Amino acid sequence: MSLNKSLTISVFSESRAGILHKITTAFSRRKINIISLTVSECEVEGVFRYTIEVEEQEDSIRKLVLQLEKQVEVIKAFYHYENELVSQEIALFKIPISAIAAGKAEKILREHNARVLTLEADYAVIEKTGYRREIMALYQELESMPILEYASSGKVAISKPETDIRSYFNKSVPQHAVIS
Repeated sequence: MSLNKSLTISVFSESRAGILHKITTAFSRRKINIISLTVSECEVEGVFRYTIEVEEQEDSIRKLVLQLEKQVEVIKAFYHYENELVSQEIALFKIPISAIAAGKAEKILREHNARVLTLEADYAVIEKTGYRREIMALYQELESMPILEYASSGKVAISKPETDIRSYFNKSVPQHAVIS
């Protein structure tokens, strides 16, 4: 039995209501847990990119990608290994203004390359962009202040090879990534 791998699935689809539901239902039916999901427009007008992070056996993901591509609204679906991507996440932390005023947070923010987005009478909002492990390291240090509120995005990723989205529609990508 092969071990679960961290894989990122990219799905390109038409811009229509209900597609997100269809995509996530395919994961549910196969009992594959989504770690993060980010949806955004891409550089092709009318096409949306779904970036879905999972930890699963590669065989299961290969079959899932095949199933996704069979959906009419899906233009292309494929998966990448982590070393084939450039990726980031963003997190926002709301902490009491007293932590900033007392100087407790300043050193931590510098060490983690985080920045203050806003200072209000009762709280400050801190932004950290980076890898999940970097965000969680900052989270652990800020936890004692305490964190009043926390939100983070899913993974945003693009592939490392020099290419653009149009090439995915016109030529094949690495054999492991595409199920045609």
